[in-house]
Amino acid sequence: MHRKRDDAGIPEVSEAAQAYLLALRAMTALGDRAMTAALARRLGVSVQAASEMVGRLVNDGFVGVERDRALRLTAAGTSAADTIFRRHALLEWLLIRVIGLGWAESDEEAARLQGAISPRVEEAIAELLGDPPTCPHGNPIDAASARRRPVGIPLSEASPDSEVTVFRITEEAEEDAELLAYLEQAGLLPGTVARVVEVSTALDSITLEGPRGRSTMGLRPAGLVRVLPGRADPMLFHHVPPWVAALAHAKG
Repeated sequence: MHRKRDDAGIPEVSEAAQAYLLALRAMTALGDRAMTAALARRLGVSVQAASEMVGRLVNDGFVGVERDRALRLTAAGTSAADTIFRRHALLEWLLIRVIGLGWAESDEEAARLQGAISPRVEEAIAELLGDPPTCPHGNPIDAASARRRPVGIPLSEASPDSEVTVFRITEEAEEDAELLAYLEQAGLLPGTVARVVEVSTALDSITLEGPRGRSTMGLRPAGLVRVLPGRADPMLFHHVPPWVAALAHAKG
């Protein structure tokens, strides 16, 4: 069966299938073994539902299954997942920096829209935004960008009384709407410099002094935030063209 393809030659997939491809992309990028049960937990669905969707993705040639039952993206699956992630990231930049939505709601809206934009519109948005190499949360938009960028360390491993620069909010953290909202409210955005006040294994918490005062979070969510020691090179962080940013200020 031949699937309909968009103008870039990428097979069209349902919104649900896109979520699975993006989840597999994130899991394998971290080096995790992507088992069906873990995928189901990540997406908040039953193992049966995940198994059924994985079966469809295998039949469509997007996913392969290893001998130990671990899942992997095929070349076609990787291409489709990268395209979906890029469109999602570009839409997030547009929704946050031009429309003025918050992090959590922009993620939801981008998920609804990412399958509907054409390659032509995708490239127009990229040009408008200055062709960002990452999503607004700092995650590389493609493999080439990932290879050029530092890895960073988990915030949970930062030393007390040290200065760090927030580098990226990992894709796993992006799936936690409450964590996204907390980080945004605390001003802990990529490029932000903060001081680690205290790391407590007994209390399972880390306290930071950031641009909006002190904030505390658990060590598990802090482990989903990557930082760089000291003050990082500002060139590592994308800024949309000034005239585009001015559109949001004009709206406000």
